[in-house]
Amino acid sequence: MSGVPSRRTAVGIDTAVCIGAGQCALTVPDVFTQDDDGFGRVLPGREDGHGSPLLREAVRACPVAAVILRED
Repeated sequence: MSGVPSRRTAVGIDTAVCIGAGQCALTVPDVFTQDDDGFGRVLPGREDGHGSPLLREAVRACPVAAVILRED
């Protein structure tokens, strides 16, 4: 044990804000996808971010700040 507490990560899409720009899916395709209408979605089972180092980049890339990243 390193003495450093592990961080829990949770990602999501605010569907009321998403405009379907697709930057989340382009930036982290292992975590995000687009639904049939083109809106961003988190892939099933990837709500923890799948350990991707690019999650913050997906948050930054979203033009309407619909990507939600929580780290506890």
